[in-house]
Amino acid sequence: MKVSFVAGFGPIVPDVDASRPFWGDALGIEFEEAAPSYFATDDLPGVRAFALWPLAQAAQSTFGTDAWPPDVPTPQAWLELDVGSAEAVGEAVAELEGRGYRLLRGAEEEPWGQTTSRLQSPEGLLVGITYTPWMHKNSDTPSA
Repeated sequence: MKVSFVAGFGPIVPDVDASRPFWGDALGIEFEEAAPSYFATDDLPGVRAFALWPLAQAAQSTFGTDAWPPDVPTPQAWLELDVGSAEAVGEAVAELEGRGYRLLRGAEEEPWGQTTSRLQSPEGLLVGITYTPWMHKNSDTPSA
């Protein structure tokens, strides 16, 4: 078997009413109710990277330590949502904090040139709001 691409990804939500404001309103993903209480979109461009990220590395990137803090739910998956510029990452962080979401780490430029920030979704996914410059070169992904 050879996987061609990631066809879909999304959290399994224990409470749709708690999750929709985060994913839809705060992150600006437009959903339609495809089936009762099943909200989806086929209009969000696809995954540019799929990786197995060791928890110790995720902890280092988020908290600066190899150990995930015991008072923060251990994530079972990660998702990075790329925005149009490094400045837009900072703007997104400010907007999310203004909406009351707790950021685990604000916007920072990584040694490899990617700008990242991290928070957890209501379901416990480790969510990055990022700007990955090399993924915007020769891309049909619009910059904003």
